[in-house]
Amino acid sequence: MRKKIIITVVTAAFALSSVLVGGAAQATSHVKQTELNLVSPGKLTVGMTLQFKPQMYLNDSGRPAGYDVQLVKKLARTLGLKLVIVNMDFGGLIPGLMAKKFDMLSVGLTNRPPRELSMTFTREYMPYTTILSAQIGQKIGSTIADWNKPGIKITALQGSTAATLVTRTFPNATLVAFPDQSAAFLEVASGRADGSVVEANLSGQYMKSNPRQLANVKLPTPIQVGYGSWAVQLGNLALRDNLNSFLCANIASGDLATIFKRQMGYSLAPLPPCVK
Repeated sequence: MRKKIIITVVTAAFALSSVLVGGAAQATSHVKQTELNLVSPGKLTVGMTLQFKPQMYLNDSGRPAGYDVQLVKKLARTLGLKLVIVNMDFGGLIPGLMAKKFDMLSVGLTNRPPRELSMTFTREYMPYTTILSAQIGQKIGSTIADWNKPGIKITALQGSTAATLVTRTFPNATLVAFPDQSAAFLEVASGRADGSVVEANLSGQYMKSNPRQLANVKLPTPIQVGYGSWAVQLGNLALRDNLNSFLCANIASGDLATIFKRQMGYSLAPLPPCVK
C-alpha cells in the first residue's frame, strides 16, 4: 500500500523556505546513494523558485505544487530518497548549487555556454516559448524594431534567459530586472515599464489571474523557442545520468506528457529525442 506523502516545513538560513517531502519509496542501496554524491545521505535536495504557476508554485495551503514539483516527487520515489524542496528567489539558485546547498535545480534552466562553466545539465524536460507582453492597447508597435529604441523599458526576471534575451534582442532599450516575476509583470501593468519578456505559459497564467491588464505583443515570430533542463552540481555525472534515465523512461511511457497536461493545462510540445 502506498503511504501518504508527508510534508513538513523547516527553515534554512540560505533560502526563503524549505519543505521536506517524505514518500513511500523503497530505500536505495548505501552504495548507490554514495555514488550520487548527495548533499545529505538519503535525501534529494532540490532548489526551486515556487513563484511560477502552474509550473512550480505554492498552493492555497502553502504546499509546493505544479509540473516540476510533481516530477521531482516522482523522481525521489524512483531513487528511493526523501525529497527536500528549497524555495528561494531565482537569483540565489545557481550560487546555491555552486555552494553545494542543493543536489539539483528544478526550475527549467536553459542550457547555455556560460552556465555550463558552473553546473552540469540534464537533457530537456520543459519546452518554452518566450514572448513579449505589454499593456492592452499599447501604441509602440508589433515589430522588434518598434521596441528596440532608447527610452523603452522592458522587464524580465533577474538572472534568467529572458533577461539575456532582452539585452540581445532589444539592445537599444533598457532592461529592468526583478528577482520576482510578479513584480516584473506589475511594473508593466502599472505603466512604469513598457513590456516584459517572459515565457508564454507564465504570461498566460498572469493574464488569466489579472484580466484586462496585459496582452502578448503580436511579433512576427516568438523571441525564442527553447527548452529547460535540470541542473546538478558541476561534474556530478552519476546524478545527471540517473536523472536522464528517469526523464527518458517517463518520456517513453507517456507519463511526462500526462503530468505536464494535468499540471500545465495544455499538451506537451515535442521534446528532443533521447540519445542512447
